[in-house]
Amino acid sequence: MSPADDLAATLKRTETLRRSSSVPGRDIVQVRTEIPAGVQSGWHIHPGEEVGYIVAGTVRMEIRDQPTLTLHAGDGFLIPPRTPHNATDLGPDTGLMLSTYIVETGQPLATFVH
Repeated sequence: MSPADDLAATLKRTETLRRSSSVPGRDIVQVRTEIPAGVQSGWHIHPGEEVGYIVAGTVRMEIRDQPTLTLHAGDGFLIPPRTPHNATDLGPDTGLMLSTYIVETGQPLATFVH
């Protein structure tokens, strides 16, 4: 069973894959996330890299100490390990993203930060 994911209470997240990485102590996890129009993920971190792709919609991605990104369908993004970030769907439709995480084994995939 996977550790709890703080974002699961806010967004519809479907884990499509979870496997051990060839890097000891790391897992590779792929997640499909739906963000309803106008909804924010909330500021959070992951215990490893997030490599993401916007499948549908327009998403504002705020990443601490980086310029804010406006991402459209077809755009990719990278979030460094343990870097606070917040995603907001700008509408008018539900945003859909596919993210692959390379994370520390046994850690929650997402944790809210203040």
